[in-house]
Amino acid sequence: MSIENKFKESEITVKQLKKRPTNDELLKLYGLYKQATSGDASGKRPSLINVKARAKWDAWKELQGTEKMNAMEDYCQEVSGLVGKYGRS
Repeated sequence: MSIENKFKESEITVKQLKKRPTNDELLKLYGLYKQATSGDASGKRPSLINVKARAKWDAWKELQGTEKMNAMEDYCQEVSGLVGKYGRS
């Protein structure tokens, strides 16, 4: 199976977890997903007032320079680990 297909499958799988992942796990997934689909972080860093948007942007920015395929692979591995931790419904 190609990494693109595995990535698409992982996108679906993550929504089927029995339990909601922690905020840190969700931020990691968000950063990997954005890096895989949009490349390096762009735009201005959100202000301190917008805590959630700032945390998400920071998680994405942290992965700057990561190749698309590597981000896809890392996302798939992260989802696989979460399935092992939380199970699937």
